Amino acid sequence: MFKFLRTVFLLLLLAALALAGSAWWWLQRPLTLNAPTVELSIEPGASPREVAGAWVLAGVQEDARLLYHWFRWSGQARQIRAGSYEVRQGITPRGLLDKMVRGEEVLEQVRLIEGWTWRQFRAALAKAPALKQTIQDLDDGAVMARLGLPGVSPEGRFFPDTYAYSRGVSDLTVLKRAQQAMQRKLDAAWASRAQGLPLKSADEALILASIVEKETGAAADRAMVASVFVNRLRIGMPLQTDPTVIYGLGAAFDGNLRKRDLLADTPYNTYTRGGLPPTPIAMPGVASLQAALHPAPSKALYFVARGDGSSVFSDDLAAHNRAVNQYQRGH
Repeated sequence: MFKFLRTVFLLLLLAALALAGSAWWWLQRPLTLNAPTVELSIEPGASPREVAGAWVLAGVQEDARLLYHWFRWSGQARQIRAGSYEVRQGITPRGLLDKMVRGEEVLEQVRLIEGWTWRQFRAALAKAPALKQTIQDLDDGAVMARLGLPGVSPEGRFFPDTYAYSRGVSDLTVLKRAQQAMQRKLDAAWASRAQGLPLKSADEALILASIVEKETGAAADRAMVASVFVNRLRIGMPLQTDPTVIYGLGAAFDGNLRKRDLLADTPYNTYTRGGLPPTPIAMPGVASLQAALHPAPSKALYFVARGDGSSVFSDDLAAHNRAVNQYQRGH
C-alpha cells in the first residue's frame, strides 16, 4: 500500500510539474496577433472575463478562457486599469497583463498654441485624433456652462500647452484640464504680482497678458511691451493696439487693417475706447502672464517694430516718430 501511495504521489507530482511547466511556457510564449498591432479600449468597470474576451475579439488569437484564468490566477485581475492599450507582435500573456496593471496606455496628443484664439482652440480639438467629440454642436456659452463657468467668455481661459489623452476621452475633458491649468497659472501669477499695477483683478491681468502675447515679436521685448501698456493705463492713455481691433473685427478681418477699421467703434477698439477690452483676445502663455504682472521698469509709452521681430521703445511721441521714420518709412 505504501509503495502504491508513493507511486500515485510521484505521478501526481510529475503531472503537477508538467502542468506548471506548460503554464510557464505559455506565459513566456508570444501571443499570436492577427495584425502587427492590436488596439483595445477597456471601459471602466469591465470584468476580467470581459477584458479577456475583448482582447480576443480585437485580434489576439488565443482562447479567451486561458487569458481569463491567467488574469485570475495571477492575483492581479482586479488591478487591471481602464484605458486605451496597444500591443505588438512579441507580446506574451505575462506582458499583456503587466501592461494593463501598470496602465501603460497608448496616448494621443493635441497641441494648443500660445496666442491662439478660442476659435482656433476649438478647431484644433475638432481635428484631434481619437478624441471623442461632444461640443461640436454647442455654442460657446453652452461649452462654458458644461465646464462649470456659465456666463464666462471662453477667450483666454485655457492654458496653451501639449495635452496627452487616452483614446476615446472627450474634448470636454481636455478643455477642463486646460481651463484648470490656466486658472492655476493665473492665480499664481496674480498672487506674486508687482506692487502698484493699474489692474483691479486677475481677470484684468489675463486681458493684458493676452495683448502682450499678441504684440510681442521677440521674447526679449515682452516685459517692455507690457511696460508700455501698463504706463498707458496709469495715465489714462488709450492702449491703441492693433490686435484688439483685429479681434473685434472677427471673421470680417481680411488680413489688411485699414484706417476705417481703426475708426470703427467696437468694444475691442482700443483706439476709440479707453482702458482694457472686455475680454482677453487670445490665450497667453506663462511668459506673457509674468510680463503683464512684472513689467519692465520704464517710462516708455510707444514702440515700433524694427522689421526683425524686435521693437524700438520710446518715452515720448517725438522719439517715437523718429523711430517710425527710420524703421517703417525708411527715412
